[in-house]
Amino acid sequence: MPAAPPSTSHPVPHLATGLLLASAGSIAFSGKAIIVKLAYRYGVDAVTLIMYRMLFALPLFLALAWWASHRPGGEKPAPLTRRDWIGVLGLGFTGYYLASFLDFWGLQYISASLERLILYLNPTLVLVLGWVIYQRRITGLQAIAMAVSYAGVLLVFGHEAGFQGPNAVLGAVLVFGSAISYAVYLVYSGELVQRLGSMRLVGLATSVACALCLLQFVLLRPMSAAAVAPEVIWLSLLNATLCTFAPVVMVMMAIERIGAGLAAQTGMIGPMSTIVMGVLILDEPFNRWIVAGTVLVLSGVFLVTRFGASSLRK
Repeated sequence: MPAAPPSTSHPVPHLATGLLLASAGSIAFSGKAIIVKLAYRYGVDAVTLIMYRMLFALPLFLALAWWASHRPGGEKPAPLTRRDWIGVLGLGFTGYYLASFLDFWGLQYISASLERLILYLNPTLVLVLGWVIYQRRITGLQAIAMAVSYAGVLLVFGHEAGFQGPNAVLGAVLVFGSAISYAVYLVYSGELVQRLGSMRLVGLATSVACALCLLQFVLLRPMSAAAVAPEVIWLSLLNATLCTFAPVVMVMMAIERIGAGLAAQTGMIGPMSTIVMGVLILDEPFNRWIVAGTVLVLSGVFLVTRFGASSLRK
């Protein structure tokens, strides 16, 4: 389709609002790692911590799923078929339950800065999965961009492994597994997004993940494990609202205004904000290794999202 004139299709206030929403959503997402690291200081484990996060988030995502199906003036949504439900369950497991749990677990062993850089490799993983599953060609520029990104992560990881030892390896593997799990969700969610809509799918899939996290706690921990410090409760409430539900809505609203490509590029503020918050709030180190690694990761991901957008959307 031919592009409409900028003055009629994307007025400046509309663009500014979209960029602001994308930036705020990315920063809020990044704050999750900071909150998790703070909560670990009170002796809580990953199973209990993610249970509280999802317990507080569940009513919000159920409400989102209901609103997406009953929004005023919207078309009556198609009823979910058996295949739709299987898709929602599978995407809820991979995209939100498994990805979230591995991320929380990994944060016990690595810094918030390294965690965010590993998760930010997600577009490169989507590219690789597209090549493996659908035989989509990876261009030379995309391959170089991926190599640059992974070199940045390895640079920061090598520095952190020097003083964290084997724990850094375990934490990095867990968080990288989280990134792979979420990339699987992105690769397979396209058909359901078109059928159900992004808001409805996110609400349903995340509600499934919340239920799985609650079930995991019931099966793996005694109920006495729910007795945690009051600070953990408040941090989990903040995590569920400000760093889980709110950024999902803000990013979706941003995509509606400025498109997925520009929203993804604006999201580059996320790793930088995590590093700043990690230094100011968690007293994490800030040195030339982290700066160099961050520049490499952001540069590589920018090239992938800027010049490989069509491959990522297919």
